[in-house]
Amino acid sequence: MADDGTILIGKSVKPEVLLLKLANRHGLITGATGTGKTVTLQVLAEGFAAHGVPVFAADIKGDLSGVAAVGDSKPPFVKRAEELGLKYQPDQFTTVFWDVFGEQGHPVRATISEMGPLLLSRLLDLNDTQEGVLNIAFRIADEQKLLLLDLKDLRAVLTFIAENASELTTKYGNVSAQSVGTIQRALLVLENQKGEKFFGEPGLDINDLMKTDRDGRGVINMLAADKLMANPRLYATFLLWLLSELFEQLPEVGDLDKPKLVFFFDEAHLLFNGAPKVLLTAVEQVVRLIRSKGVGVYFVTQNPLDIPDTVLAQLGNRVQHALRAFTPRDQKAVRAAAETFRQNPKFKTEEAITQLAVGEALISTLEGRGTPTMVERTLIAPPMAQVGPITPQQRAQCMRDSGFAGKYDTMVDRESAYEELMKRKGMNADGSSVEASADSGGGILDTIGGWLGGSTERPKTGPGSRGGRLPPSMAEKVITSAARSAATTIGRQVGQAILRGVLGSMMGGKR
Repeated sequence: MADDGTILIGKSVKPEVLLLKLANRHGLITGATGTGKTVTLQVLAEGFAAHGVPVFAADIKGDLSGVAAVGDSKPPFVKRAEELGLKYQPDQFTTVFWDVFGEQGHPVRATISEMGPLLLSRLLDLNDTQEGVLNIAFRIADEQKLLLLDLKDLRAVLTFIAENASELTTKYGNVSAQSVGTIQRALLVLENQKGEKFFGEPGLDINDLMKTDRDGRGVINMLAADKLMANPRLYATFLLWLLSELFEQLPEVGDLDKPKLVFFFDEAHLLFNGAPKVLLTAVEQVVRLIRSKGVGVYFVTQNPLDIPDTVLAQLGNRVQHALRAFTPRDQKAVRAAAETFRQNPKFKTEEAITQLAVGEALISTLEGRGTPTMVERTLIAPPMAQVGPITPQQRAQCMRDSGFAGKYDTMVDRESAYEELMKRKGMNADGSSVEASADSGGGILDTIGGWLGGSTERPKTGPGSRGGRLPPSMAEKVITSAARSAATTIGRQVGQAILRGVLGSMMGGKR
């Protein structure tokens, strides 16, 4: 393929192309079910990859996975290529498969902290009061230096808040047990829907989505979303989180000759259904500004009315497949879609939208100075890779060849908020009690804590006089860990002797 800075989408009276240097001005692919949206998405994904642009796309039905296999020269595709004056050349593209559940691709994870209270509230469908409590939980975790990595960490912090609600109210506002209980139940529902597989470490490194293969072609990252769609709120929240991560982490680069990454958001209406205003504002801001980070975002949905006007205004490249005008809402959608195009005097756009055949679309892209071209009725080019899903064996081979198996496939559960709060209660992570050695001073660990840092109890009066045990210091943690290990390995008496030796060394080092 000659790199002329364009992607061929199809042909009307002339070739209809997408300029790579304007591809980060975003786009929209719409049309009724069965009109060819998925094939158009595949054509664009192949075009970007062929020009060295990495792609991230959600595979709702499994059909897009075919980009990883060589096209099979089906007669309809060969005929379509001839109609467009092209030579059909079977091809395949380097593809990395991802899956939130880790079943049909490498696991994709994020930590609770990375998700943040806004997106998490959206995911849990919390009201304003409950969202406020969740914000308090994040604030307290930050102040207490408690790592929020997975669901059990967040549950532990919420339990801590509920147990200390009366003391926290004066500083953070009212925290009711009912609100905490509602959030806990929502977390349980999310966990039952396998949401716990998404939250944890190792988290996804967005740089791993921006790779090229040994031939310099962009890698196509495919998110297996067929099972994920059983929980559409998790699907939409995950993709919005990923978009936000790209926005926050990538540097400003301005307008490039081609994007650094193109992001396809299929079933985009799920993002906006019932979304609160603050979330819509955040989406609008990300879509408006992320182009300067070199990222193009393409929404794929059935109806242009699914996209809020503030977001729709940011989408410069448009592909409109057929819409059916059977109901008043359908008719409104057809009119709305027609009005967004730069009109062509050769035909009536509104009528054409209802008359398009499968594999046809109305296309308007941005040209030289960023102005939209006149809408044209276009035959969509055929994909060069396989159309339709690959076999499980082919998918497994792609996963083995990706190089990410050792990096993401095994979850890591390091010490975080849950373990720390259990320690403060004198319990192990499995819920069992920590055995403390008894002596006249109330236990050797308490005595050692007193020697190193004074009393382990909060003062009864003055600042910080809430009572109860203070969080353990680093020295206490080290000595406690040594004591437990020694007592388990060689018995309590010898363990205490070793502990006294460790203490003597530390005290001697301070002289």
